[in-house]
Amino acid sequence: MTSWQQLADAEPAFHRALAARFDAHKHKLLATVRADGSPRISGIETTVRDGELWLAGMPAARKFADLRRDPRLALHSGSDDSDPDDPAAWPGDAKLSGIAVEVTDPDALAAWAAAHEQPMPPGDFELFRVDVREASRVYVGDPADHLVVEIWDEASGLRSVRRD
Repeated sequence: MTSWQQLADAEPAFHRALAARFDAHKHKLLATVRADGSPRISGIETTVRDGELWLAGMPAARKFADLRRDPRLALHSGSDDSDPDDPAAWPGDAKLSGIAVEVTDPDALAAWAAAHEQPMPPGDFELFRVDVREASRVYVGDPADHLVVEIWDEASGLRSVRRD
């Protein structure tokens, strides 16, 4: 299991680029597995705190029921449209997959809410920490005639693939 901070420590330049793509949009796309095994895509906001990547939201959300039953997830940064006149200007996108670990301890939930940078909405919320298993980013290479896919995973570390 790898925390957000452990990934940053292991691959600082890759992590900075990955984080920049995730930070570029407030809303991300979360993929979970439904009870029948089919995929579900949901919008989500994420928080990084204390070296961990967090998912929090309203109680009884289907995405959180999915994660409780099957903690596997994928997260996508969202992506800007490319400029056909300047393909090199496309900033790329980022993805990660991992395992969601639910936080249920009332004291831990209260402490997390109290330390939140913006006031939390009143009422209960659900909270999951993400153990990162794989992360990738895609961007336009130099010269701008190919894509570069950088992939990191726990077993292999960081590698790069050129896509013509």
